[in-house]
Amino acid sequence: MTTLMFILGIVLFAVGLLFSIAWHELGHLSTAKLFGIRVPQYMVGFGPTIWSRKKGETEYGIKAIPFGGYIRMIGMFPPGPDGRLEARSTSPWRGMIEDARSAAFEELRPGDETRLFYTRKPWKRVIVMFAGPFMNLVLAFGLFLTVLMGFGIQQQTTTVSSVSPCVIAQTEKREECKASDDKSPAAAAGMKAGDKIVSFGGVRTEDWNTLSDLIRDSAGKEVPIVVDRKGEQLTLHAKIATNWVVKKDSSGAYVEGKYVQAGFLGFSSATGVVKQDFGDSVTWMTDRVGDAVDSLVALPSKIPALWDAAFGDGPREPDSPMGIVGAARVSGEIATLDIPASQQLATFVFLLAGFNLSLFLFNMLPLLPLDGGHIAGALWESLRRNTAKVLRRPDPGPFDVAKLMPVAYVVAGIFICFTLLVLVADVVNPVRIS
Repeated sequence: MTTLMFILGIVLFAVGLLFSIAWHELGHLSTAKLFGIRVPQYMVGFGPTIWSRKKGETEYGIKAIPFGGYIRMIGMFPPGPDGRLEARSTSPWRGMIEDARSAAFEELRPGDETRLFYTRKPWKRVIVMFAGPFMNLVLAFGLFLTVLMGFGIQQQTTTVSSVSPCVIAQTEKREECKASDDKSPAAAAGMKAGDKIVSFGGVRTEDWNTLSDLIRDSAGKEVPIVVDRKGEQLTLHAKIATNWVVKKDSSGAYVEGKYVQAGFLGFSSATGVVKQDFGDSVTWMTDRVGDAVDSLVALPSKIPALWDAAFGDGPREPDSPMGIVGAARVSGEIATLDIPASQQLATFVFLLAGFNLSLFLFNMLPLLPLDGGHIAGALWESLRRNTAKVLRRPDPGPFDVAKLMPVAYVVAGIFICFTLLVLVADVVNPVRIS
C-alpha cells in the first residue's frame, strides 16, 4: 500500500508539472496571438512527439520528455544587415547566430512579413515574453491562497502546551531547573497545559505573534491574563519576568543564534493547523517571494555542498537545490505520510506552488535563452530607439538578440551541468521530509 501511494504521489506531481508547463506556454501563446504573431507550434515537453493536433495555423502537442515546453513564433530574430538570411559562416560563434536567425524564419509563408515577432513594438514583445513566467506567478499565488485560506498551515497557537516551572535563559542550553532559578510567571499565576489565552493585558490575542509581542513588551509588569480552561474563562495575574529570549525579525520569524532581553511568561505554545485571512496570506506569500529570491541569489554558494552530497560523504541539506526528480520523490513521500488526507493534499499543493514560484523567478533572469533574456533585449532596443529619437539621430532599428546566442549556449551549458549535478544528488542522496 505504501509503495502504491508513493507512486501515486509521483504521478500526481507529474500531472501538476505538465499543467504548470502548459499554463506557462499558454501565456506566451495567448499574447502572441493577441498581437498578431504567427505561432506554428505549441508543445508541452521535449523530444519525440507523443500526440499532436493542428487547429487553425497552430499545431498543439505533447512530447515524451516532460521537462519543459515551448511555442515557436515566426521571426524571433531580425534578418541580417542586408535584409536576408545570411549564408552559413565557418566561424562557430557566427554560425550560432546564423543558425538562430535561420530557425526564426522557418515555415515563413507569404503574408507573414507583417506577423514576425521582431517587428512588434518592444513593449508588445515584453508582454509576450513576460506572460509565460507571469502565468506561473499567478498559479503559485492561487495555489498558496488555496492552502492558506482553505486548509490552513501548521503554526504556533495561543493554546498552552506546557508550563515552564522556572525561568531559564534561552542562551543556556539546559532544561532542568536549579534551586537558584526563579519560578516562572506562568507557573506562579497558575497557568496549566490546555489553557487557551484569550487576552493579555486587556488586548485580545487571536494569534501567536500578537501574544508573543505583547509578552516581550511587558517585562517587569503585572499583567492580567484571561484564559479559556475547558470552556470557562478565568483571569490569572502574572508579573512578567525579564529573560534572554530568541530574537525575532520584522516578519515575526525567529533569528537562530541571536538573543535579546525581553519579557518572559514561561510556557510553550501548542501548534495547530490555522486558516489565514487574505491579508495574512498576502503577507506570508510576500515573505516567501523574498525567501525564494534570497535562495536564488545564494544558489552558486550551495554548489560545493551539493557536489559533496552527490559524490562524497556530505549530508544533503534540507534547503539544498532540488530538481524535478527530487520534487517527484518528495511528492511520493507526501502521499505516504501518516497525516490526514487533507493535509497531504495541502502539502502537495504547497510543493507545486513553490515549484511555480521558482519557475517564475528563474525565467525572469535576464539571460538568453530564458524569457528574461528576450525581455532584456526588447527593453534595450526601446532604450536605444528612444535615445536616438531624443537626440535626433537615425533610428538604430531592431536590436539583434541573435548576436547574444553564443552567450545563450554558454548559459544553457551551465544550466545543463547544474541540472545533471542536482539529478545525481536527487538519486543518490535525496532531500527527505520524513
